[in-house]
Amino acid sequence: MRRLITGGGGFQFRGIFDPSDVLDKARIEGSALEPAELLSALALAERVEAWRQVILAPPGAVLGKWPAIEALSAPLLTHDLGDLVRFLRGKIEADGSLSDDASPELRRIRRAMERQHRAIEDSLRRALAKLSEGGSTQDDLITVRGERFVIPVKAEFKRKVGGVVHGSSSSGQTVFVEPMETIEQNNELVRLLDEEQAEVHRILVAMTRAVAAQAQPLLLGAAILAEADAHQAVARFAEELACVRPVFVAADGLVDEATGNEFELLAARHPLLELRLREQEASIVPLTIALPLGMRQMIVSGPNTGGKTVALKTAGLLALMAQAGIPVPAERARLPLFTAIYADIGDAQSIEQNLSTFSAHVVNVDRIARIADDTSLVLLDELGSATDPEEGAALAVAVAEHFLVRRAWCIITTHLTSLKVYATKHEGVLNAAVGFDEARLAPTYELRLGVPGASAGLNIAARLGLDPAIVANARAQMTTQQIDIGRFLDELHAQLAAAKDERLGLAELQKKLDAERLKVAIEGRAEQQARTRELERQLKSLIEDFESQLRDTVKAIGDKTVAQKIARDSALRIAQLRREFSEQFQSTVVAHAESDQGGKKKTVDRQRDPAVGDLVRLKSLGREGRVARVIDAKTLEVAVGAMKMRVPRSDVAEVVAVAKETPVQSARRRGGVTVSTSTGSDDSEYMTSEINVIGRTADEAESEVERFVERAFLAGLPSIRVVHGVGMGILRRTLREFLRNHPHVASVTEPPYNEGGQGATMVELRQ
Repeated sequence: MRRLITGGGGFQFRGIFDPSDVLDKARIEGSALEPAELLSALALAERVEAWRQVILAPPGAVLGKWPAIEALSAPLLTHDLGDLVRFLRGKIEADGSLSDDASPELRRIRRAMERQHRAIEDSLRRALAKLSEGGSTQDDLITVRGERFVIPVKAEFKRKVGGVVHGSSSSGQTVFVEPMETIEQNNELVRLLDEEQAEVHRILVAMTRAVAAQAQPLLLGAAILAEADAHQAVARFAEELACVRPVFVAADGLVDEATGNEFELLAARHPLLELRLREQEASIVPLTIALPLGMRQMIVSGPNTGGKTVALKTAGLLALMAQAGIPVPAERARLPLFTAIYADIGDAQSIEQNLSTFSAHVVNVDRIARIADDTSLVLLDELGSATDPEEGAALAVAVAEHFLVRRAWCIITTHLTSLKVYATKHEGVLNAAVGFDEARLAPTYELRLGVPGASAGLNIAARLGLDPAIVANARAQMTTQQIDIGRFLDELHAQLAAAKDERLGLAELQKKLDAERLKVAIEGRAEQQARTRELERQLKSLIEDFESQLRDTVKAIGDKTVAQKIARDSALRIAQLRREFSEQFQSTVVAHAESDQGGKKKTVDRQRDPAVGDLVRLKSLGREGRVARVIDAKTLEVAVGAMKMRVPRSDVAEVVAVAKETPVQSARRRGGVTVSTSTGSDDSEYMTSEINVIGRTADEAESEVERFVERAFLAGLPSIRVVHGVGMGILRRTLREFLRNHPHVASVTEPPYNEGGQGATMVELRQ
């Protein structure tokens, strides 16, 4: 589904509902569904049929591209709701009334009713005109009482007007009279109204029967679309938060070969926290939570407000998401299969249940300790708090040891030094710390694995504005041992931060050195090429001078026949010497270039016979070519640039055995070209064949697509797909015009509707 929506496919699932009750009612013989219910059934049928057309038809258009979605939708292949949609569509108005086009009879009845209305209104207006002359009418208007048209008459004149009285006003001063001449006309209108109601009922019954006949496909389609809608919601969530598909550790203890981790969340983010920070235009600090092979517990320490509880909740939530089939917001996720996840987070004190903060924690931890096993994930926040520090520390260590013996996966946050020491002394337990910036007296929200963290409570209290005198008095109350431990942890974290900065500095220095080395190499090659061209120019000048002197000498010979023979022999000898000298000159230049590059790229073997793929230097051309085919023992087919030619083996001056080059290596070998490849996954050789430029300006998109085409061409991809969306069409036209004129592009086509249509462009690359 993620591939479908990123390719511009997507699907609108609006109108889906559970049709069970409506269909049960429709199955009752002679029943008629309400217009609103029929509209709902129509909307559902339209969605089911649209989905069927997108996924399963026309045959072969999409089949095989989204196999899981196709397998889910396969039961709809034999059901066609098109006839039902055409039968229901256009017959019910938005207000729930039937359209005049619902049936020819209904249209006839309503036309007759309109004519009858006009006849009654004309008759009543004539009556009003007569009565208004004598002042008998209350108002010159026509109204309706009980589906019959009447006129208002003053109460004192009601006996002067012949007709039937249909009530009076609330004040009693006006009565509503149906004149005698309109009684029959009103009777006819009532009859037409009855006919209309009967025809409406007949149409509703027919429509209800049509819905009942397709009850099974409607129920099946609603179920399939509901599941597909759920998958699309998950896919959109995964795309919005850049989620990855988690990998589960198998029952045999299979771990990540690269890291050795059984439990790993690399650069994980709490989705709710990330969404909230986005609204505030802030960024989240990713967390890496990892337990190597053999480790079952992590003790997380560090300052308040530093992110310990966030790390705990992130681990628990992402583990639940993974087992619910939801991709997790992280760069990589590798998790065991948990049968249960238990948490003791927050304060559950209760006056009604006679529970203090400490007792509430104890009750919860006791419950978890009795049922957690080696397939459980246990999350304990501030274990051992809310009581005497010494007793709490002893209890916390005992609880941690209990879960370690049970081999339960466990993450514990704490401020207790005894738990930090416990983690260093016990196998299977890993210390971790949330970061704290001593210079700013503020947390960094980073999680460092392998080291404990200092609580920094007094520093945070000072940062929050607590009276400096109180903070100073608190520092004086601390024991020397506590101060030493805190200082040691602060120094340890400072050294870690310095080491991290040093690594970053070294990496930056390495980049600069690589860039400078490349610059020097390019400048060296340019200088070498300039020297080579100068030597070639001097050589050419010397040969031309020699040829000129030779011609003058030949002209001085009196015997014409001898002179011609000498000139011919001299020209052949000069051509041979020029070829041999050029060959030796080129060999010397190449050897010099290879020595500059370390001499590791080519190995010259003048003894062995050339084979397909070898580079050979030709005497006749003084150039290298690649052996395309060995024709026989004496003849080779050699490709020199874009030209292929047949040459005798005797024309081969030397055989250059080279390792098979990739297109990227070939580009680098030619010099003056810097080629970079982008990796988006663990597989460094993988390159996607699709680029999405939706939301870019035309210039930005053209620049990105140009770089992508170059990389795809160098990587040897046969084709790529550019997703640009539909919009106003400006981006589509700009990119297609650019691609048609690109030298690496063979053809530009628009994919089928179900593969993006006008929202994407397929590009075939030259090979």
